[in-house]
Amino acid sequence: MATKTAAQRRTEARRDYDAYIQECPTRHLLDRISDKWVSLLLNALADGPRRYSDLNRIVAGVSQKMLTQTLRGMERDGLVSRTVTPSVPVRVDYRLTALGQSLLPVMRAIKNWAETHIEDVLAARESYDAAA
Repeated sequence: MATKTAAQRRTEARRDYDAYIQECPTRHLLDRISDKWVSLLLNALADGPRRYSDLNRIVAGVSQKMLTQTLRGMERDGLVSRTVTPSVPVRVDYRLTALGQSLLPVMRAIKNWAETHIEDVLAARESYDAAA
């Protein structure tokens, strides 16, 4: 087995985590965090833990199936933690983990940008569609 120089190891590490490379695992993470439901759920959990039913009410339009799948994916990726409290009915709470908290400023900025610039985007779409 040939030994590698430090420069070769750094080059390999950069290549291994280059999102422009199709096989890069960061692409899967980018897919996850660019999902609209993930973005909305991260923002919904910003102020603290929420029950599943609360998240279902807050995030309008998400089906129960999609909400469950998204929360499971976020839990798998370490963005949220899930706490089950045995009661009748069972209570399930979700909260952002430290990793999820670290992503929150980016998601808040994107949400705020979208809310601030939606009129500009709609005008650009209208102009584009009229020219087409």
